[in-house]
This record gives sequence, C-alpha cells and structure tokens, in this order.
Amino acid sequence: MAQPSSLLDTIASNFVPIHRDGHKYVAGAAAITLLFFLLWTPVGWMGVLLTIYVAYFFRDPDRVTQLREGLVISPADGEVIAIEHVPPLRDLQLGDEPVVRISIFLSIFDVHINRAPVAGKILRSVYSPGLFLNAAVEKASDDNERRSLVFETHNGQQIGVVQIAGLIARRIVVFVEDGSTIGVGERFGLIRFGSRVDVYLPAGKTALVAVGQRAVGGETVLADLNSDEAEREARVS
Repeated sequence: MAQPSSLLDTIASNFVPIHRDGHKYVAGAAAITLLFFLLWTPVGWMGVLLTIYVAYFFRDPDRVTQLREGLVISPADGEVIAIEHVPPLRDLQLGDEPVVRISIFLSIFDVHINRAPVAGKILRSVYSPGLFLNAAVEKASDDNERRSLVFETHNGQQIGVVQIAGLIARRIVVFVEDGSTIGVGERFGLIRFGSRVDVYLPAGKTALVAVGQRAVGGETVLADLNSDEAEREARVS
C-alpha cells in the first residue's frame, strides 16, 4: 500500500497553490468558460485552456531563501536583461550617483509574485502612472507605469526595487505599507501579465549575476553587500 501513497504524494507535490489575488480571475475565467460551453462546445474548450493559463499565471510556489545578512535576493522570476551603472530613479530618492541597476524581465509564463530582496523596513513606496511599452526595452524603466520601493536593511543600507508594468500588464499590486517590516524572500507584491523589475544596489556594490541568466525570485543571489568581489564574467555554452 505504500507505493500508491508515494505516487500520490509525488503527483500532489507538482501542484502549486494559486495566490489569493488570482482567485477572482480564475473564477471569472471559469464562469466565461461555462458560458462558452452553453453557446458552442469547441469555444468552451478554448475557455478551459484560458482558465488553466490564468491559474498557471497566478501560481505561488514556495521558495528556499538564503538568510545570511548582506545577500540581495532576486525579487522576481525572469531573465536578467541588463546590468547597468545608472542614476537611481528620482522616485526612489537614493541620490544622483550612478549605481548598479539589475533589470529582470518577466514573460507571461514566469511566476509574477515579487519577494523582498533583503530583510528590513519598507522605507518608501511611490506609485507613478505612465505608459505601457514593452517592458524589455530600456525606456520602460523611465516611461512605464511603475511602483518604486526602497528596502532599508537593519544596518541602514538601502535597496531600490521598481515594479514596472509592461505591454500586457495593466496592474501593479503591493501587499505592504510604508514603514512595515519584512523578511527577506517574503512576498510584497505582484504585477499582472508580463512585466519587469529593476533592482538598484547601494553605491559601490556589484552584481553577482550575468545578462541572460535566469533569476528565481526568493532564491537567486543578485549581490552580496558584505563582499568587495568584482562583477563576474560569464559565457553562454
């Protein structure tokens, strides 16, 4: 009898819970699917596929987050599309000195739950209306609708995180308020349907990831604030 139980456990472990913010969307897609079936069965099956995708989009898997102080953990799943030295966005109020900005692009197939890159306090959170350009282009950082947050660590270091809406994304959601404390890897928000997240490191700190690398939110180490290591070189093979 142990084997069937083990098989069921294996199957169950591959099912990922849906974030509560997605419940209404899944329910809405299911209702539309039922209506489609009443109108015409082939269209109803297309609705089934739509409902499955919506549930997939709002999946919220558990992540294993390293807790060593000084590590900056990726706030999002996606591809690292740029690592640049640029002045921080004015929304962040982090000064005018160029710092390392790590840009992560989330496709419509990535997990869209965003997680805190460090433990500490939400120093500020600023919403800025804007355009809905392709989130992969450089102009999206300045021109698109966005939410800018500053995370301050227990020793006073500040990390900027900007949630940027994309071509399809039309809604940025945050679960935290200014002044609230948060643990590294804890969920702080999401962006619905395709987007980008920019991470601004403190001055003098370098990235430990490379352009083209896949980042896993809550797990991938983007930087080490306690290290003076130079930026790493990388190659695709």
